[in-house]
Amino acid sequence: MDPPITLLTWGAAVLSIAALLALLVCWQWGVAEAASVGLGISLVTAFAVFKGSPALIAGELAKGIWGGIAVMAVVVPAILIFEVTDEAKAFDSFRRGMRKFSPDELLQILTIGWVFASFLQGVTGFGVPVAIVAPLLVGIGVKPFWAVAVPLIGHAWATTFGTLAVAWEALVLQASLSGDLLLSTAVWAGVFTWAMDFTAGAAICWFYAGREGVKRGLAAILSVSCLHGGGQLILSQFNQVLCNFLVSSAGLILAYVLGRTVYARPYRHDASRLMDKGVALGGEEGDPPSLTLHQAFLPYYILTAVTLFVLLVPPVKRALSFLKVGLPFPETATGYGFVNPAVELYAPITVFTHAGVFLTLASVIGYFFFKTRNVMRPDSAKRIAARTLDKAAPATIAVILLIAMSKVMGGTGQVLVLARGTALVTGKYYALFAPFIGVLGAFMTSSCMASNILFGSFQQTMADLLQLDQAVILGAQTGGGAIGNVICPGNVLLGTTTAGILGREGELLKKLIPLGCAVALACGVIAFFAS
Repeated sequence: MDPPITLLTWGAAVLSIAALLALLVCWQWGVAEAASVGLGISLVTAFAVFKGSPALIAGELAKGIWGGIAVMAVVVPAILIFEVTDEAKAFDSFRRGMRKFSPDELLQILTIGWVFASFLQGVTGFGVPVAIVAPLLVGIGVKPFWAVAVPLIGHAWATTFGTLAVAWEALVLQASLSGDLLLSTAVWAGVFTWAMDFTAGAAICWFYAGREGVKRGLAAILSVSCLHGGGQLILSQFNQVLCNFLVSSAGLILAYVLGRTVYARPYRHDASRLMDKGVALGGEEGDPPSLTLHQAFLPYYILTAVTLFVLLVPPVKRALSFLKVGLPFPETATGYGFVNPAVELYAPITVFTHAGVFLTLASVIGYFFFKTRNVMRPDSAKRIAARTLDKAAPATIAVILLIAMSKVMGGTGQVLVLARGTALVTGKYYALFAPFIGVLGAFMTSSCMASNILFGSFQQTMADLLQLDQAVILGAQTGGGAIGNVICPGNVLLGTTTAGILGREGELLKKLIPLGCAVALACGVIAFFAS
C-alpha cells in the first residue's frame, strides 16, 4: 500500500522542500543550516503524518549518513587534486596555455565549462564534473560564483546517457523497456537532452556577455550542440551505453578545431560579469611559467586515462570490481504499508572502480610529478592536506543532512505523494508537468539515475491511465532528471566547496532555478503536443 493522497499529506510532503528552498533562495542560508531545518520538518511529518516508525526513520537516517560518506568520497579527492595543482602554481601555466589553445576567452570558458564538463559526465558522473571543473574555471579567471554555475549548466544534458548510461539503464529497468518502445523512448530522451545541451551553450554565452556573447559564441553553440545532441540522438538508436561517451569525446576534438579556426583571433568582453579581470589579465608579463600547459594539466590527464582504462576495458573493470562496501538494511514499512525492501548492500561502493580512487591516484601522481619539477615547497604536503580538510569538513555535514532529508522523505512515501498528488491535479495536462516530476526526483537525490528509479514506473503508469504516448512521457522523465541536476542543492554544494565559496548556494539557486524551470516548461510543452 501507499500513503493516501490528500491535501494534508501532500501539504506535509511539500513543506520540507518549500522550507529548504525558501531558506536557501529567499533568506540566503547555507545548505547545512537550511538542510537541518528541512530534515527536522521531514522527521516530524514522517512520524506524525506518514506513520513512520522510529526503526524505519532511524534506518533512513543511517542510509543518509552512508550516502553522505559516499558523496564525500568523491568530493574530498576532487578538492585534493585542485589543491595539488594550485600548490604547484600550475594554474598560471594553465591560463597561459589556454590562451595558446585559443585567444578567445569565451571559447575557453565553453571548452572547460561545457565541453570538458560533458566529457567528464560521460565517463564518471556522480558530481565529478562540477567538483573538478569549477576550480579549473577559477584557475583561468572566472569568478568563483560563475565557475560553479557554468559546469552545473554545462554538464547536465549528459546525465541520462552519460556515465556509461547508468541513468538510462535505470529507466529501462523500471519501465521494462524493450523493442520499439525502448528505441522510441531513446529518441525522446535524446530530443529533451538536446534541448538542454543547446540551452547550456546559449546560457553560458548569455551570462558571459549578453547578446554579444550569444552572437560571438553562436558558431560554437550550433556546432557543439549538433554534435552533442544530434550525435547522441542518432547513436542512441544503436548503442545507448556508449552514445554519450562517443559524442562528448568528439566534442573535445571539435573544440580544438574551433580554437584553431573560427575562434583563432583574440576576444575578451571587458565588462563580462563572469570574469575576475585581476586574475584573467594576470600572468601576461614576467618570468615564463615553470610548467607547460600539458605539464600543468597532468593530474587531469591521468584522471581521464585511468578512468577510461578501467571503465571501458571490460576485463579490467571486472577484475577490479571484486571489493564492494555497503551496509545491510532490513525491510521496513510505514503504518500505511509503504514498504522499503531489505537490502544486503545498500548503495555499495565498488572500491577500486570508484571515482574517488581515480581522483586520489591522479592527485598523488600529480604531486610527485610536480615535486620532480621543483615547483613544490618542502611543506607543500602539509599545506595541501590542511586546505583540503578545511574545505571538506563543513561540506560533509551539509551533504549528510541533505541526503538524510531526501532518504527520510523517500522512505516514508512523501516523495511519492508529491508526484502522485501533482499528477492527480494536472489530469489531461499531465504531460506538461511530466518533466517536473523528473526534476523533483533529481532535486531530491542529486541524481538523474535515482530520479528514474523513483519515478520511471510511475510515469509509465500515468501515461497508461491518461492514454499518453509512453515513449514521450518517459523521455520527459529522464530529460527532467537531467534538468534537475542543474538546480539540485547537492551538486551546487559540490561546486561551492571545491571553488571555495561554501555558503553561497542560495545565491546560485536563485540564479539557476528560473533557467531550469524555463527549460523544463519548454520540454513540457513539447511533451504535451507530442503525447
